[in-house]
Amino acid sequence: MIIILYLAVAVIAVAFAVLVYFLAQTLSAAQKTMEDAASTLEDVQEQMKGISEETTELLHRTNLLAVDLQRKSKSLNSVFDAIEGFGESLGTINTSVKRVTASIENKGVEHSGKIAQGVQWGKAAIDLVQRWKNARKSDPEKD
Repeated sequence: MIIILYLAVAVIAVAFAVLVYFLAQTLSAAQKTMEDAASTLEDVQEQMKGISEETTELLHRTNLLAVDLQRKSKSLNSVFDAIEGFGESLGTINTSVKRVTASIENKGVEHSGKIAQGVQWGKAAIDLVQRWKNARKSDPEKD
């Protein structure tokens, strides 16, 4: 019976040695995995640092662009103000031309009777001159 006891202790010792061996293998693999994870995290940290710097530079450029755009917008405001003034001036000129045209038209209507009478007097004067010339041609002795 003592032999069985020794055999049992020997089997337990061998099992314990096998357990320790596989436990060491598992811990070694876990250590390698942890080292790979740490390396990956360091790479990610470096990439994040680069992205952060690029983002900061992009934000700076965006701010410069916004300032430039605002400055150019302010300079264009004077151009639009000038165009607006030009449009108002054209409107005033158009109104003045309409008034002058209406005034001329009204004066023409008011004086159309006088003009017609002047044309008739002119026609009558021309007719008298023609008669006088014809009368002189037909009677050359009276001169």
